[in-house]
Amino acid sequence: MSAPLTTYSPDRFKPKHFGWSVADRVATVTLNRPERKNPLTFESYAELRDLFRDLVYVPDVRAVVVTGAGGNFCSGGDVHEIIGPLVGMEMPDLLRFTRMTGDLVKAMRACPQPIVAAIDGICAGAGACIAMASDLRFGTARAKVAFLFTRVGLAGCDMGACAILPRLIGQGRASELLFTGRSMPGDEAERWGFFNRLCAPEAVLDAAQGMARELASGPSFAHAMTKKTLHQEWSMGVDEAIEAEAQAQAICMDTGDFERAYRAFVAKEKPKFEGN
Repeated sequence: MSAPLTTYSPDRFKPKHFGWSVADRVATVTLNRPERKNPLTFESYAELRDLFRDLVYVPDVRAVVVTGAGGNFCSGGDVHEIIGPLVGMEMPDLLRFTRMTGDLVKAMRACPQPIVAAIDGICAGAGACIAMASDLRFGTARAKVAFLFTRVGLAGCDMGACAILPRLIGQGRASELLFTGRSMPGDEAERWGFFNRLCAPEAVLDAAQGMARELASGPSFAHAMTKKTLHQEWSMGVDEAIEAEAQAQAICMDTGDFERAYRAFVAKEKPKFEGN
């Protein structure tokens, strides 16, 4: 018999480069360099990537909120700690870095927990890509989302933006943002479908955490299956997608949560999901 799958406690994580807290089975990741509008460093990129990879093994966390401290989400890669060093790197090191940033998005898409981003203020560059890679995005009217790579001489195709952003807001709108690098204000982001909801600045984190708690109280296995299927079906035809969904639904029908939901319905009670 094979050994049981190892699981980690949420208390195992003690990140050095961002905030981490867990309450009501919801983890909150806080980018917390507010004096610089929460830029990323080589170390914080890698630590975020490893965190989202490891969340696969943390069933006690059922939803994740990503936010920034001090009225901003994330200003992207730190100009002095990332951009400056990149100018002097050779191609092998440059490719290792760009692959690492892409691996963060892959880890976010592969972790089973729904990710809700709470976005206020500046959300630029890699910060915009982290928001994009989340499953839901709550923003504010004063938020400014910018995929500004072309403004620093880079292509707009960074961290999966050319694949993911058109699926969120449409090919033409994504093309405009990726070619121009302009800022998208919060009301436009909500109108275009990038933000799921607009909130007041003082309420956006509470709203995101409220949504995350609602998801965390639901059928976490089914949520993980929904997230996986949403991601996988990007590269499927309709017939393949229907078959994939038939298989996914049959698997969910074999879970305890499906039976719990049925028995609660019969008893005219609210179901209490346990994630299995």
